[in-house]
Amino acid sequence: MSIAGKLKTECDLSDIELKELLETDIYDDKLKISADKVRQKFYGKDVYLRGLIEFTNFCKNNCFYCGIRADNKKCERYRLSKEEIYGCCREGHELGFRTFVLQGGEDLSYSDKDICEIVSNIKAAHPDCAVTLSIGERSKQSYIDYFSAGADRYLLRHETANEVHYKQLHPGSMSLDNRKRCLFDLKEIGYQVGSGFMVGSPFQTTECIIEDIRFLQSLKPDMIGIGPFISHKDTPFKNFENGNLNLTLRLISVLRLMFPKALIPATTALGTLHPQGRELGLLCGANVVMPNLSPVSTRKKYELYDNKICTGEESAQCKDCLERKINSIGYKIATDRGDAKTLS
Repeated sequence: MSIAGKLKTECDLSDIELKELLETDIYDDKLKISADKVRQKFYGKDVYLRGLIEFTNFCKNNCFYCGIRADNKKCERYRLSKEEIYGCCREGHELGFRTFVLQGGEDLSYSDKDICEIVSNIKAAHPDCAVTLSIGERSKQSYIDYFSAGADRYLLRHETANEVHYKQLHPGSMSLDNRKRCLFDLKEIGYQVGSGFMVGSPFQTTECIIEDIRFLQSLKPDMIGIGPFISHKDTPFKNFENGNLNLTLRLISVLRLMFPKALIPATTALGTLHPQGRELGLLCGANVVMPNLSPVSTRKKYELYDNKICTGEESAQCKDCLERKINSIGYKIATDRGDAKTLS
């Protein structure tokens, strides 16, 4: 069967076929149409909202691509108090959000006890909501404790599944083996697990991306988050070119076909590269957007990359604006928790 024919079925492609697909744009229209059909088969026209709370930009790590890396002395650091986090959730609940994503650098000033208390209090105040954590690599026991406190989901991008590439993106204190260990621990514990990778990161090859896809096939995540690499002026990668928008969109479609039941976000990074980036992502098979619930005073400070959009329609407070945009391309906002179909 031809590649075009396989795109209409389950996108079960060999490495050679994947390489051809990723390195040419001749299949883009077919990919987009096929991916949209598959997302509508499992999710209809629903787009799920996640209220993003970026609660700390302190991080003990020194990932070479990241604007909040420990060695960036120009980063204006902040931490939200527990009450500030709860306030973000109250506002989000009133706006109609039913998932809160607590995201931060690997900031060990929040103990496991603190994280458990925050999660349990959010769940007690909003029992109809899901809580997602995105706070990096922790011990298996820590993950167990968070899950017992009520955390439903955990996001942890593997960033790259290629050992050599991983070392080119991260300091020697970090390891790909440990990142993978964390992801499989989370799966075993019972979380809805999200992983993913950057598109166009420095030194990435097509073969790296294929290795990423194969790793995701072994992990079988509930959520897959990819976004274009965007450089930050205060990192070692400041002079590298940004990732390619079209390749990112192509990969969203490929991932939708290969993981038909996964939740796939149209990321803020897409919106940073292109004014309609998130809408383009939705049209290519994504079905999640993550408006920002963080206090306005801190949004610009959580700058993983340069020129991050921090005001306007990516803001949770402009839910009506976002809803109009989503409706304009033929989709609609869903008001429930939006659990992955992989659970059914």
